[in-house]
Amino acid sequence: MSITDMDGPLTGRTALVTGSGRGLGRTIADRLAALGAAVAVHDISEDAPAEFGEATTLQAVAEEIARHGGRTVAVTGDIANEAAVRTLIGQAEAALGPIGILVNCAGGDIAARGGKPRPNTALGIPLEDVRAILDRNLIGTMLVCRAVCPGMIARRAGSVINIASVAAHIGVADGVAYAVAKAGIVEFTRCLAKDLRPHGVRVNALSPGPTMTARFLATRPTRPEMRDESVPLERYGTPAEVADAVAFLAGDGARFVSGQVLCVDGGMSLYPT
Repeated sequence: MSITDMDGPLTGRTALVTGSGRGLGRTIADRLAALGAAVAVHDISEDAPAEFGEATTLQAVAEEIARHGGRTVAVTGDIANEAAVRTLIGQAEAALGPIGILVNCAGGDIAARGGKPRPNTALGIPLEDVRAILDRNLIGTMLVCRAVCPGMIARRAGSVINIASVAAHIGVADGVAYAVAKAGIVEFTRCLAKDLRPHGVRVNALSPGPTMTARFLATRPTRPEMRDESVPLERYGTPAEVADAVAFLAGDGARFVSGQVLCVDGGMSLYPT
């Protein structure tokens, strides 16, 4: 019997996954749908999923995810724009009902004009790129939480999962603004978890290591031996492994887990929490 033939553990819940037209977000949205959730898929534009050949349109992604038998809707908007966030949240909830699972996955180490910042160092990165990366990652996460969490507070239920990065926990020489933004997301997660604890709303962060998304494989050199999925731990991660961790944090198995940061990197970066 498939998950579409029965109620799944997330049946009756509505999830919004930002940045889910492609990459990690798409795999996460697909996993939550497979577990029974109604899912709002999101990207900054309708054609964003085509950038690395993952789909033709965001609507096509929503239709593919709907194969699990649940309801889906595609919503677009810049998460760094407060008015756009209010609009896309309103569209998602009008179509699917109140959001009970929020996954803030949209982000990336992307310069103001696209591509990676050059240079991308602590003293050299252009300030316009710093602001663009902070907007795309930290500010966007905060704005979406500000739009969704009041409803969770009113219902005294909900799970927020913010996607950070192992770069948030270590010093880096390349990708500095991205690491700083993701470190901000980790701290914002802890602060929001404390704020929402009296209301029964859980907030956690997940820090993936290097993960084999289409963008990852297309934008940097990779080591062939690290792409071998038969290797237990000493390799790059897969989007499915990150989605497994998100599914745990979203579901009742993590009902007493809040304010935590879960690293999904095969033990690549070991450090005190």
